[in-house]
Amino acid sequence: MRAWINGALLPEASDPAVSVTDHGLTVGDGVFEAIKVVDGLPFALDLHLARLHRSAAGLGLPGVDEELVRRGIATVLEGEELSLGRIRITVTGGPAPMGSGRGDAAPTVVVAAGAMSPWPATTAVATVPWPRNERGALAGLKTTSYAENVVALAEARRRGASEAIFANLAGHLCEGTGSNVFYVVDGELRTPTLASGCLAGVTRALILEWYGGREVDEPIEVVERASEVFLASTTRDVQAVATWDGRELVAPGPVTSEVAALWRQREPELLGL
Repeated sequence: MRAWINGALLPEASDPAVSVTDHGLTVGDGVFEAIKVVDGLPFALDLHLARLHRSAAGLGLPGVDEELVRRGIATVLEGEELSLGRIRITVTGGPAPMGSGRGDAAPTVVVAAGAMSPWPATTAVATVPWPRNERGALAGLKTTSYAENVVALAEARRRGASEAIFANLAGHLCEGTGSNVFYVVDGELRTPTLASGCLAGVTRALILEWYGGREVDEPIEVVERASEVFLASTTRDVQAVATWDGRELVAPGPVTSEVAALWRQREPELLGL
């Protein structure tokens, strides 16, 4: 793994680099993006940077210096032969006084890159009892305040699943800890709307653009009628769900297979710096 912070490449990714008073460390005041790397090239970089700007604005952080971020990406990828990897961009509120209030320091900008293993073709998911708050201040933002996801994912893994699925306060299907959910009912591909509080996933948006599907908010129990389900995310791409809370599903089903094939066909269009 290589890591870069505020314009400088670290000799070792594990070297100390962030102040103990950094607001991202002390209170989770930060935003981030995870970007897949294929054959040394970042996937859908412009779309991810656009979402980084939106998340930062939603959190009230100063504007993201995109030119600086792009230099960091180029630096961590230079000389690295990543056939499959991931970049993580993190922007925090920077050093601040103790407590929740921000200081007046410049944001901390971190870019790291490393290899990753591909996900298996199918997976299991588990519904967790804690709801997403679709009316919360952080709804739909990709922030570093991920402790809720950590707890939910630990519960899912305890139950033999790789992803935890949330309903929202209205009881509607929302999202996973790091993925969007698509499902098929009566032959129709569906996914929750952004009003559900789910993240505006880059992969989600591309699937809707390239393949189509209906955005609709429905009680989470609708999945009991689903003939197939898949997860969509930057690292999973299109991953069929074989088991949901112990209920077996056809995986991959015919719609999932079509979406996955189209994804592989069109993915090269969005590779590049």
